[in-house]
Amino acid sequence: MSAERRLDRRGFLARGLAAASTTLLGGCEELSDQAWVKRILDSGETLTRITQEALLSPQALAREYGAADLSRAFRANGSTDPDDPIYVAHAKTGFADWKLSVGGLVEAPLELSLAELRALPSRTQITRHDCVEGWSCIGKWKGVKLSGLLERARLKPSARYIVFYCADTLGSTGTEADLYYESIGLADAFHAQTILAYEMNDQTLPVPHGAPLRLRVERQLGYKMAKYVMRVEAVDSLASIRGGRGGFWEDLGYEWYAGI
Repeated sequence: MSAERRLDRRGFLARGLAAASTTLLGGCEELSDQAWVKRILDSGETLTRITQEALLSPQALAREYGAADLSRAFRANGSTDPDDPIYVAHAKTGFADWKLSVGGLVEAPLELSLAELRALPSRTQITRHDCVEGWSCIGKWKGVKLSGLLERARLKPSARYIVFYCADTLGSTGTEADLYYESIGLADAFHAQTILAYEMNDQTLPVPHGAPLRLRVERQLGYKMAKYVMRVEAVDSLASIRGGRGGFWEDLGYEWYAGI
């Protein structure tokens, strides 16, 4: 079976699982709080991950497209203009003094400016963004390879997950739980197409699409593509972070592994 056909088959299965979970979550908040619903969602996540392992090797690439395939308009989903005072101040200066922090379970913590990140080995790719809501767009992304940053920081043997902390607020509780965050496993973190993008369609990444950095993890659904990335941490477990499920939407019931 060709890599493209495996991707198509895997995408069909994953989208079906995503649709099922979205249907359950859309019913009502009380329903999503039920223990039996969470068990169903967790079993769906496990099935998605097992399907990926069975149909696709860890190194297989998501499909890439040509310039003629670029979408005329790329939808800016989620938050599009963070109001965090620190973020706003950096945005006004074009992120000239902003720095990305890479820490947690690493031997050599990093703090890198946008200029320093741009000087590191990069990757450019034209890929399709698939949203759990059912829409898709094709865009061109350029950014620093996440694998390169992690190799530079030297992960400790106990590291199992990479967590991305962001500047945007989606919730309304007035607590830390409102802040967006996301996480991926090491297989995706070291995948060739996983980058922290600083350019979109040959232009500096605009604020609505996640400036200064947006995670692109091309073999998963759009809600995994964290925008406004401020800090990256390597951890050994997700259980003690926020709701314990590995991401803003995951803490509300979405699948942690959102493969397509």
